[in-house]
Amino acid sequence: MKKAAVLMIEGYEESETIQIVDLLRRGGVETTTYRFQDDPFVLSMQGMRIQADAVFSFEAMKDSDVIIVPGGRTAWQRFLEREDVMDTLKWFHAQHKFIAGMCSGTKVLETAGVLAGKKVTGYTGYETVLTSAREFIEAPAVRDDNVITSVGPATPYPFAFAILEALGIDSSHIKERMLYGLAKGL
Repeated sequence: MKKAAVLMIEGYEESETIQIVDLLRRGGVETTTYRFQDDPFVLSMQGMRIQADAVFSFEAMKDSDVIIVPGGRTAWQRFLEREDVMDTLKWFHAQHKFIAGMCSGTKVLETAGVLAGKKVTGYTGYETVLTSAREFIEAPAVRDDNVITSVGPATPYPFAFAILEALGIDSSHIKERMLYGLAKGL
């Protein structure tokens, strides 16, 4: 079974995070949410307190196949202050494991140096922020080798489906049950 590690720090964007977790679990991925505090309930960008599964540590998540950094207007800055997060992202990249970032999570990946030379996408105006990327593409989700990026709150579905595809999991049954094609999803 494939494993995903989703980071939840105070200020994370709850709709991105919860939808991604839900879709990955529907796809059969063992998905664990990681917090950075003792309290299991993490305060989101919109003031919701949602329970995370475990406390972040490199040891706890090093066996994951993908590490996911969702967005959040203030969350990305908190991630940048955490050397352990930056080191973990660099380690995942060096091991050629999948690294995924959405919205302001892409700024965390940029700072960690994992976007260098990659094709990426990001939130409106981020083409001036994700400067180490080889190319900025206007698309809901972009995968280049081991890096998967997405635009923001409106794109968790194509982002999660890109992650499932990267992990070698066919998501067509999920899309069919959700009427994704009928809704003109990508």
